[in-house]
Amino acid sequence: MYNVRIIQLAVSDHNTKSERMDRVEGLLEQISADAVRPAMVMLPEIWGTGFFNFESYAAESEFLQGETYSRLAPWAERIGCYILGGSIVEKEGANYYNTTLLIGPDGSLAGCYRKIHLFGYQSEESRILTAGDGLYVLKTRYGTWGFSTCYDLRFPELYRCMTDSGVDTVFVVAAWPKARLEHWELFNRARALENLCYLVSCNCAGELKGHLLGGSSMAVDPWGEIFVRAGEGEELLTAVIDPQKTAAVRAEFPALRDRRIKNPPGL
Repeated sequence: MYNVRIIQLAVSDHNTKSERMDRVEGLLEQISADAVRPAMVMLPEIWGTGFFNFESYAAESEFLQGETYSRLAPWAERIGCYILGGSIVEKEGANYYNTTLLIGPDGSLAGCYRKIHLFGYQSEESRILTAGDGLYVLKTRYGTWGFSTCYDLRFPELYRCMTDSGVDTVFVVAAWPKARLEHWELFNRARALENLCYLVSCNCAGELKGHLLGGSSMAVDPWGEIFVRAGEGEELLTAVIDPQKTAAVRAEFPALRDRRIKNPPGL
């Protein structure tokens, strides 16, 4: 069993990227003082710039191992854990991506995931950014982890592909609005239940550009039951994950073995 610390960060019009960076480092200092060290600390989607600050995407974009990586990597090494650094607006050549960083316990870049499904409803994300085109799955001593971002939750085939890749725990970073909070809970539970896996999500709190962010970061077990859930404000949570439970549930309940369509067209 291992611990995941979820930093549900407040992102608002009243704090800047620099101030949020400082706030995150303060929380990491707090985590580093805990007697029990986590396997992972996770942050939400585009928490530095703020998801709805579309006019700042280009100016505050970073290279993969830019400012956010440089600020977080020493903490991963100090705590001795993975840090899922939420996501950044990554610049590569002429393109911008919504990219999640995973930093290893030694401070190195373990890998990254570029958000595949970009949001266009009352959002400029799909206009400004370029979609990613591949899964990111990582085998660790804790289990096999898969990664996704916010709007991805509405596309179950992505999570089934992760399951086919051996994933037992999915991590989701998000800036999901309060207006669709019921959808958020539904998708968190459904993606865990239909894949008989753990799902741990980290959402933003606060209000940005007139959009209330939903909070309600959560951890869901392989039976689709929420066992940790945040409120609407900034909060630091702990989720205890038991990979053996995933294996036990999958062995007991044969839904994945009973699938008749395993390779949908286009995947």
